[in-house]
Amino acid sequence: MASMTNNYELYKVFYWAAKTGSLTQAAKSLYLTQPSVSHAIKQLEESFGLTLFYRTSKGVALTQEGSILYSYIEQSQILISLAEEKMAALKNLDSGELRIGGSDSLFKHYLLPYLEDFHQKHPSIRLHLNHGTTPEVITFLKEGRIDLGVVRMPIVDSQLEVRESIQLQDCFVAGSRYAELKGVVLTMDLLLQYPVILFSRNSRARMAISEIFQNYGYNLKPEIEVGSVDLLIEFARRGLGISYVTREFVTKELEEGSLFEVQLDVELPPAHVGLMTIRNMPLSSSASKFIEYVK
Repeated sequence: MASMTNNYELYKVFYWAAKTGSLTQAAKSLYLTQPSVSHAIKQLEESFGLTLFYRTSKGVALTQEGSILYSYIEQSQILISLAEEKMAALKNLDSGELRIGGSDSLFKHYLLPYLEDFHQKHPSIRLHLNHGTTPEVITFLKEGRIDLGVVRMPIVDSQLEVRESIQLQDCFVAGSRYAELKGVVLTMDLLLQYPVILFSRNSRARMAISEIFQNYGYNLKPEIEVGSVDLLIEFARRGLGISYVTREFVTKELEEGSLFEVQLDVELPPAHVGLMTIRNMPLSSSASKFIEYVK
């Protein structure tokens, strides 16, 4: 028998000849010459050792064996046409999905405007957001459960590619209960005399600030640990302690005065957010387009 590739071309000629009942019409549909169509059908008949067509006054008609073959080939052609339509829809962002992993805070305070804009322009793309810590998001990505992750840098992993997106600044904030600290520059030693509220141990922000304090010889041990940025903000507003948060995430509270920034006598380095993908892995059309929005 002919190879799979050749078989497909022969089957395509067979399909159009059977569908139109005419070798001439099949040739026109496929932009071939009539002799090429005749030759292709002859090859297919020889490969099976069966006659698939017989001639009529109007053109050609299927033999019993040809009718059986056509019932299968017709289904395959319909599926191929549907597949081609689906691929075109995916390319044009008329169909498909976008799967992103990240923390609640990055989704809410950073990605939300981009997601809103993307959804308005491409409403047919389904959005799937997978929430998790940075290690969890890395696992999601490697397992193929998401197309890209939004994480705090640095990420050191040879399997991953991280495109730097924006810069954030973390800081300590407090509510009116600690109003005496407004305008006061604290040393690390003085700060640790107050109850400190930090995010969970697995967060990049928590690891970064703990490392900074360790470099100065201090052990930053929180009195309260929480699992979300919203709780960091609310606990600080209610006077339960001094929270370590991203300044860009508490802009409203700082402007309205329900929180104020607690100044330290050491400079806190900025944090960087990146878009993380699997290295050398082709992105879906929706993921590629979304990255363009965020750049």
